[in-house]
Amino acid sequence: EGRAWRMRVDGAHVAFDDLIQGRIESDLGREAGDFVLLRADGLFAYQLAVVVDDADAGVTDIVRGADLLASTARQIFVRRCLGLPEPRHAHLPAAVNAAGEKLSKQTRADPLDCSNPVPAMVAALRFLGQAVPAELELESLASVWQWALANWSLAAVPRRRTLAYNQAV
Repeated sequence: EGRAWRMRVDGAHVAFDDLIQGRIESDLGREAGDFVLLRADGLFAYQLAVVVDDADAGVTDIVRGADLLASTARQIFVRRCLGLPEPRHAHLPAAVNAAGEKLSKQTRADPLDCSNPVPAMVAALRFLGQAVPAELELESLASVWQWALANWSLAAVPRRRTLAYNQAV
C-alpha cells in the first residue's frame, strides 16, 4: 500500500516563457518523474501547497531565483491539471561564490549589514544589471528604493541562471 500520493506525469512535457531566462522546456518524466503531492506523514508537499496557495492569493507574477527553475515545470503541470490560471514567471540569476555554490548560510556567505543597508541594496541592483548612478550610494534607503522603482529594467537583468558575486559590499 502506497504511503504517499504522487502526481503521475506519464511523459508530460511542460514549456513556458520565462521573462528573464527565455523559453524553458521540461520533460517531466525524464527530469523529475512522478512527484509527491501528499507526503507519507499526511502533510501536503510543497509542489501542491504552493500552487494552491498562490492561486488562492491571486498571484499573477512569480519572481524568484533561477535555482528554482526545475520545480517551476512541476508547479505549472499541477496548475494545468487543476485548471488554475498560470502566472508569469521571472527567474533571476542566483548569486554564487567562486566555487559555483549559491550564496547562503550553508556556504558561509557573509551576512548583510542591516545597520547600513544602502551598500547591499545598490550592489544587489547592480548584480541584477541595473545602471545605478554612483551618487545613489550616498543616499538614504528610501531614495534607493524610489530610484529602483522608477528605473527598474527587466530587460537589463542578465539572462543567466547563475552569476558570480563578489561579497565585498
